[in-house]
Amino acid sequence: MTLLIALLATPLLAAGLLAVTRDRLATVVHGVAALVTATLALGVSVAVVRETSLEALDGLLRADALSAWMVALIGVVAALAAFEAPHYAHAAPHRFYPFFHLFVFTMLLAVTTDDVGFMWVAVEGTTLASVFLVNFERTRASLEASYKYVLICSVGIAVAFLGTVLIYFADVAQFGGAEHVLRWTTLRRLAPGLSPRTVEMAFVFLLVGYGTKAGLAPMHTWLPDAHSEAPAPVSAMMSGILLAIGVYAILRFKPIVDLAAGPAVARRLLLGLGLASIAVAAAFLWNPRNYKRMLAYSSVEHLGLVSLGLGFGGPWGIAGAMLHIANHALAKSVLFLLSGRIRSAYASIEIDAVRGLLARLPVTGSLFFAAMLALMGLPPFGLFVSEVMIFGAGFASGHIVLTVVALGLVVIAFAGLVRTLPRMLYGEAAGRGGERAAWTAAPLVAALVLLLMTGLAWPPGLADALAGIAGVIAP
Repeated sequence: MTLLIALLATPLLAAGLLAVTRDRLATVVHGVAALVTATLALGVSVAVVRETSLEALDGLLRADALSAWMVALIGVVAALAAFEAPHYAHAAPHRFYPFFHLFVFTMLLAVTTDDVGFMWVAVEGTTLASVFLVNFERTRASLEASYKYVLICSVGIAVAFLGTVLIYFADVAQFGGAEHVLRWTTLRRLAPGLSPRTVEMAFVFLLVGYGTKAGLAPMHTWLPDAHSEAPAPVSAMMSGILLAIGVYAILRFKPIVDLAAGPAVARRLLLGLGLASIAVAAAFLWNPRNYKRMLAYSSVEHLGLVSLGLGFGGPWGIAGAMLHIANHALAKSVLFLLSGRIRSAYASIEIDAVRGLLARLPVTGSLFFAAMLALMGLPPFGLFVSEVMIFGAGFASGHIVLTVVALGLVVIAFAGLVRTLPRMLYGEAAGRGGERAAWTAAPLVAALVLLLMTGLAWPPGLADALAGIAGVIAP
């Protein structure tokens, strides 16, 4: 369908055009492209709800309920980041803007192709596009972070490639004459006849490979450095949606593994990585010193919760995990964008350097406070609801001990954030000012309103969207 092609063509063409556009015109092209991309992303999501799925290029491009969910998140978070981007790109717009939109394109391609081989290429493309943005400031720390990011994620994606090859081998060995053997719809149809042992081995490689991209422990080591050194809009996209792309790739293979080898294989691995991620995050969140690294480790915690939800399974586990991905994307993108404003005012990303945030930056400080409350999973924000759904699924599935341990680790992480937040919000701050015009916070307020809606009263169609995703993921 032309809608899918238009969605992918917009950021790709924008990247090419922005590579040769300068000055104020570049900012205009950037803004228009971001707005059009967000509009088309929401249009694709609505069309999928009406038609169940969309296809283009003879089925190479395909969007179902899971794809539509991810496309909508990419559109929303990228629009939020694009709004803040001009404050960071002014020094070198010819370097920032093209890679920004190329980054958006690769993420959209990863979630809209039916071919798992093309998906692998697109996921690797997200690394190559964003690594230049991580090193945008060209400091020693950002250069080190970008090298660490590209090396670890490239090794991870190489491991995922081995898993993809094993899936291909299992497919060809059993159904050598099948057409489009690496397309997800074909794999899903043929999965019951695939070799269980081969598929199990493949999923281990896939989970390690794409789990690296998702920031799951112990493959998370690139994440704190890259997120803390990247410009705020890039950190927002990386934490808000890039990590979710890794989860998406895992989810594409999970029903195939469930059908070929039984659900116990994926369940054990997802629960183990989820619990490990929460434990690592809790240790680092107890006494953080850098607020951007604090937010990065919080991402490890929340992606661990998503992994637990998918491991617990059932309607509540899957719906809770997918809702948590969306809630985390909104909360974390707002926080990283606000962290950029805080860094600009205080000239530091160290927690000890930030005092009197509410007094010095009343709008930024108030929004940071609200977004942190949302991130900590407090009502009435949506993360409270999705966390309750995930832990409820844990108790319902009989994983009592694991659920209680995970809850205890989440409480430790919560306590660490509670200890840290007042140090930044209160106290005497040197100087005044540094606050941007209040109207510039409108998109961030809108994102927080969405978090309130998922916590208080679900918007129309949300329950149906989550049910549709469960139908795609469930074997």
